[in-house]
Amino acid sequence: MASSSPRTVEEIFKDYDSRRSAIVRALTFDVDDFYSQCDPDKENLCLYGYPNEAWEVALPAEEVPSELPEPALGINFARDGMNRKDWLSLVAVHSDCWLLSVAFYFGARLNRNERKRLFSMMNDLPTVFEVVSERKPVKEKPTLESGSKSQNSTKRSIDGQPRNNPKLADESYEHDEEEQGDTFCGSCGGGYNSDEFWIGCDNCERWYHGRCVKITPAKAEMIKVYKCPSCQKKARQ
Repeated sequence: MASSSPRTVEEIFKDYDSRRSAIVRALTFDVDDFYSQCDPDKENLCLYGYPNEAWEVALPAEEVPSELPEPALGINFARDGMNRKDWLSLVAVHSDCWLLSVAFYFGARLNRNERKRLFSMMNDLPTVFEVVSERKPVKEKPTLESGSKSQNSTKRSIDGQPRNNPKLADESYEHDEEEQGDTFCGSCGGGYNSDEFWIGCDNCERWYHGRCVKITPAKAEMIKVYKCPSCQKKARQ
């Protein structure tokens, strides 16, 4: 836990991003270790993500009220009572709720515009649930300076569709439907399908099915700049 509480929008977002990265790793790359630690025979356990990007499965804090909002209690009890993927998705949903509650606990003293900017920065990242369930492609992390989507960005987007001028979904739904039909995989040539994971090349800006380039949402989460196989080959020549 941090020695001092984050206070500015940038500090709170950094704290949120680090805790989120820790939880994403626990539920993806370290999932076998995480699964084994959630023994249903143990007491009520919680999944914690820390500002140093470390994660921990532990008992909740004893003091009431606790220093920070606590994660979902007893995640281990449901482990063997449901499909593993469904259980991980359930933990992910509760983790998203916890991450939001911690961020807005720190942000309680922010003014209205600062809270709005903080949420915009947080909302610019895919949720833990979206990453774990592979329902959404992974986006680039927003910059601390902008706190919003770059107007020139055509990188990985929240719904797999490149947008040069991002708009709110309720403002551009019909337009997006038309754009999606014009997006084709640079590998197999297949058309856009919202049920599939897509990733955009940061170099040539072509889009690909994750399966075609062997990139999963969890793997994409750790990629800062993605280059497609074609651009990688050109770079080696």
